This record gives sequence, structure tokens and C-alpha cells, in this order.
Amino acid sequence: MHASETDPVGGVGAGPRSASHPYAVIAAQRLLPVLRSPDADRAVRRTAALLAAGCRAVELTTSTPGWAGALARAAALTGADGRPALVGLGTVTTAAQAETALDAGAAFLVSPYPAPGVREVAARRDAVFLEGGFTPAEIATAVRADGAAKVFPAHVLGPGFLSSLAAVLPGALLVPTGGIRPAGVPDWLEAGAAAVGIGGGLPDDPAELAALFAALADRGELP
Repeated sequence: MHASETDPVGGVGAGPRSASHPYAVIAAQRLLPVLRSPDADRAVRRTAALLAAGCRAVELTTSTPGWAGALARAAALTGADGRPALVGLGTVTTAAQAETALDAGAAFLVSPYPAPGVREVAARRDAVFLEGGFTPAEIATAVRADGAAKVFPAHVLGPGFLSSLAAVLPGALLVPTGGIRPAGVPDWLEAGAAAVGIGGGLPDDPAELAALFAALADRGELP
């Protein structure tokens, strides 16, 4: 699923989205890096490296000590093309975390499971919220709310499960996350994922990292 200026991403319960909307950017790059860094400085450095490699949307997490400061610093970065980075925050489970993240400049929020408090903050502040779910009911509820859902932990049931979800949620933006390595991304895309969340296994070498994002954006395949 590719997003373009003439093919904005929408979904069940959501109208058309511009190509600069976080969902459109995530779908276009097809892989969403999820950074569980040991400290704030490492999170900012890794975000900068991903942006230099052609990535534009990156997810930091509340598991990183000092995440609010890291988020504020990372959100001020720009990509290789000079456009502003879209830095979101994952593992957001409370309204207080959501408020703090948005105040720090989060471009989107992500939860690992249904989080009504976060959903309320996102609705009130007109923020993008990729809500997590595991069961079909949880995922359908998230999709109805904003046209998208994080499927977590995706590796437990595999690409076949996602394919079944995609069949009954046409137009939904589904982002499987959890236990997926870069080599497995094409299988999930083929099953109907708009993009795949990756928390580990991304190359450290700048050239390899750039090749990975270029390959996914151009062909949906890994080099």
C-alpha cells in the first residue's frame, strides 16, 4: 500500500488524508522504526540516523528514560529532504502521558492495547492516535475510531491473521508490530499491512539503512 499526493490514505471511520499526514507518511515508508533506547541521547542520535537514511516517521517510546526531553529534541529534527520529522511516541497508556507527549511535539501517539484515556486526549486535541489491539474486536474498535490500528503482538498469530483482518476491514490502515524482523516485512505487507513496526534488527550501517528504506518505498521488497 503506497500513499501519494493523488492517493491519500484514509480508512474506516476516517476521511481522506493528505500525503503529509502521519498515516500517509508511515504507509509510504512501509516500515515504522520503534526505538526503545536506553537513554534520551541515544534515542535522539538514532532518530537522526534514521532521518538521514530517508526515514521520516519514527516512534520513540515511554520506556526510554527522559522520553519527554528526547521527544522534544527529536521532533525538532528534519529529514534528508529538509522536511520536518514526524516523531511519535509509543507505549502511551495514560491520559497524562498523552498530554505530555503532545506538549513535547509528538506527531502521533501509539498504544500497545486499547487505551480509552489516550483516545479521549487525542480526540480533544485533534491528535493522531494509532491505538493497539490484539483481538478482532479491539482492532475493529480502533479502526472505527480513526481508520487505523496497531496489531500487537503481531508475531503470535502471524501474517495469516492479518490477512483475515484486512479482508473484513477494507481500507483500514493496519500496522503489525512485535517480534517482526526486517527480513519478514514483505510477508506482512503481502498480507495487507500498510506498514510494519520494527523494534529491533535494523542495520546500524548508514548505507544499509538507506538501502532498506529505499527498497521498501520503491518496490515493497528488502534488498
